[in-house]
Amino acid sequence: MRKVIFGALIVVFSSTVSAQDTELAKYKAMFTLNFIRYIGWPDAAKEGDFVIGVLKESALTEQLSMQTVGKRFGTQNIVIKQFKTVEEVTYCQILYFSKNLNYSKNAVTVIQKLNGKNALIITETEGATEKGSMINFVVRDDKLKFEISASNADKFGLKFSSSLTALSNAIVK
Repeated sequence: MRKVIFGALIVVFSSTVSAQDTELAKYKAMFTLNFIRYIGWPDAAKEGDFVIGVLKESALTEQLSMQTVGKRFGTQNIVIKQFKTVEEVTYCQILYFSKNLNYSKNAVTVIQKLNGKNALIITETEGATEKGSMINFVVRDDKLKFEISASNADKFGLKFSSSLTALSNAIVK
């Protein structure tokens, strides 16, 4: 009997965690897509498809794919790419670096891969803006928030609008 109750609790807990993860991924996807409009993109980033790369986060990739069906950014089609490893990363206007990988350990490699290109790096790890991230999701007081680093964005030729900086929770310079 105890095994049945314990098994039922695991199923309930797992589905609750899974539902929470899906809901969180949904909001992260919405934020990520809205960030596009609040960034000054150089002309070079406005050529070809607008690619959003997601590193090792299938729930977010799925949410972004669902939310971008048939959508465009200006004249660009929005394309979602999923990368399983840092080594697979190719140029994309936005690279979403999941908490499922250690950003601090991989920051130098990612920045080198994207260096010289107009790419926005979004992370979800405390302290990531100190390692080159431009937008970093954090959960504080059970609420999804984000912090930004305008100086990191400047290094990649990107400019944050004043509206975006007003919405962020911490501006790291």
